[in-house]
Amino acid sequence: MKFFIFFSLVFSSCQVIVFSEEGERKFYKGADISWFSQMEKGGFIFYDYDGNRKDLILILKENGINLIRLRTWVEPSDDPVNGHCSMEETIDMAKRVKGYGFVVMIDFHYSDSWADPSKQYKPKKWEGLSFSELKEAVYEYTYTFMTNLISNGVYPEFVQIGNEINSGILWPDGSYTNFRNLAELLDAGVKAVRRVSPNTKIVIHLAEGHNNSVFRWFFDNLHRYFYDYDVIGMSYYPYWAGGSWEYSIKLLISNIQDMVSRYGKEVMIVETGHFWYEEDETYDMLITLIREVRGISKGLGVIYWEPQGAEVWSGYSMSCWGNDGKPTKALKAFRD
Repeated sequence: MKFFIFFSLVFSSCQVIVFSEEGERKFYKGADISWFSQMEKGGFIFYDYDGNRKDLILILKENGINLIRLRTWVEPSDDPVNGHCSMEETIDMAKRVKGYGFVVMIDFHYSDSWADPSKQYKPKKWEGLSFSELKEAVYEYTYTFMTNLISNGVYPEFVQIGNEINSGILWPDGSYTNFRNLAELLDAGVKAVRRVSPNTKIVIHLAEGHNNSVFRWFFDNLHRYFYDYDVIGMSYYPYWAGGSWEYSIKLLISNIQDMVSRYGKEVMIVETGHFWYEEDETYDMLITLIREVRGISKGLGVIYWEPQGAEVWSGYSMSCWGNDGKPTKALKAFRD
């Protein structure tokens, strides 16, 4: 009880929930499960809390997840952890989860493997293109992906144009050191999405959601050239933020409030996670994070990154799945 009283006091200024005529507004509780296909094909077996063998997608749905986020790479390798996620594989998984009633978010990395603040490498087949040719490649690739996705009956509610783009995309052409170029590349992707699926919301995603100065600097510069997006996406990992999660989450919430008032955009935590073996702490963090984001008028949702990515398979320690194939307590934070 002390835990909840503490946070109600700390965050009392942002507990304003907006309702529509139909009732409470839509709030998204998501999971990025881009590893799932390879885990399943490799023989990893998933169990529910009672030890029953079950489709991962059903386990997630039973625990309150209503959105699935899927990354896609241009020409990935066959490495089970650092590859796959091709256009075809991503669309197949999008069809599968849509069939279970999930909202779909597509995350374009515009790379052949991981894209994040430390690396935004061009797909190999785009190396050597002129800047005008690179913009055309972004447009055509995005347009083709979206056209194929929709022809398979999936209209994604959200699309990310780039992943954790603090340092830009498609180095060196789209580096953060040249915001005009960066804006033009982003715009090429956005135009392709708008043409095929005009109701899809466009997400611009940065890491370091707790760091207000990074977000102000980036979006102030970006807005000199580019406004055509709908959602500011944030990554929030307490470990990388440093210090206690109780402290960094206050910085995160303050940053969200500032983004809403400064730019008038909706905000979503599109990546979060904490150590699977600290399940009580991870559960408490998620309960607080979901409640506080939901309490902001333009707070759209919270997405856990690879919750099913058990460390025994992935080598990644911030899932919320045990090496025994069962979810940890932390997944229960997404239940209503």
